[in-house]
Amino acid sequence: MEDFMADRSSMNWLRRTFLSGGLPDAGDSARIRLQTLVVLRWMAVAGQLVAVLTVNLVLGFPLPLGLCLAVIAASAWLNVFLTLRYRSVMRLPDWQAAVYFAIDLMQLAVLLFLTGGLQNPFVLLFMAPVTISATTLSLRSTIALLLLALVYVTALATVHMPLPWVNGETLELPRLYIIGIWTSLTIGLAFMAAYAWRVAQESRHMSAALAATQAVLSRAQRLSALDGLAAAAAHELGTPLGTISLVSRELERGGQSDTEMKEDLRLIASQAERCREILSRLSRQPSADDMIYSRLPLHALLEEVVRPHSDMDVGFRLDVESDEADGEEPDLWRRPEVLYGLGNFVENAADFAENEVAVTARYSREEIAVEIVDDGPGFGPDVLERLGEPYVTTRPR
Repeated sequence: MEDFMADRSSMNWLRRTFLSGGLPDAGDSARIRLQTLVVLRWMAVAGQLVAVLTVNLVLGFPLPLGLCLAVIAASAWLNVFLTLRYRSVMRLPDWQAAVYFAIDLMQLAVLLFLTGGLQNPFVLLFMAPVTISATTLSLRSTIALLLLALVYVTALATVHMPLPWVNGETLELPRLYIIGIWTSLTIGLAFMAAYAWRVAQESRHMSAALAATQAVLSRAQRLSALDGLAAAAAHELGTPLGTISLVSRELERGGQSDTEMKEDLRLIASQAERCREILSRLSRQPSADDMIYSRLPLHALLEEVVRPHSDMDVGFRLDVESDEADGEEPDLWRRPEVLYGLGNFVENAADFAENEVAVTARYSREEIAVEIVDDGPGFGPDVLERLGEPYVTTRPR
């Protein structure tokens, strides 16, 4: 397990790959599923159909019902085509998803053209495709969809059919009010796109950090398992292999009778079978009492965390304290992720310490607190403000 804790090459790989600023591309890591778009479009179709029928049949406002239903039906048929043409679990490439969002914007623009343009309160729905794009697609696709939405909003400010209203009356909103709606929509679209994209980027940032940490931990666990397996194999196989070697040398010298030779061959065969059984047992799942899954006292676990770094040019002070007078020191599972995480903190403290790193553990019946303190210069104010974010470092990149 010491090799596991001392495997600094894993951390160096993490720093080279991710601290350099190399993040997964949004178009590759956050591709949207076709099924998600289909479901959202069915919801839009249902909402548009209810709105149109309510305005015409319930409120009795005249509107080009046939054309409106045709536009809604076109969106529904697109959904049917996509469902039959592609598998629902398919993840769309960035450009294809952007094309489908552009079609949705065009369908909404045509429907709003038929029902009053910017005077229609449902013009707010332009924000939906742009916001979804900002959270799932690349920045380039989001900007393109934002510009397309702004073009439609600008066109609908002046070119549209009358707003459905009471039969025999025409509702004309003041020009200044239309300009105000256009301004608010333009600002709202830009703000929502920027805000959603920023939040999604931070989420992808954190996901990439988690994936990198999991990759490093998985690599370290594999190395630890190989190290433990090699040690176990050397220990278990030593006796049968030694017996086989001894008998082989006796056979090589010769002089045995046929009976003695047969006994030696049977012994070699039995020891080879024993080797096979040992290897078979080692290849099975580890048992609960294997070293990697064993329980250790708190002070022993912390000593194992500190030990791989004891050759550094700083001293280590390890203290274990109880908050209760008669508190019994707890035993902890020897989990690789805990050892690896604490080891990284200790290594970081040792890298920047002047003379000493103090590792103090306090425990009670409810909790265990581990404090790692070094006497180095500490973090600057600019770094302190960013603690908790991934890829924060003062090391050269």
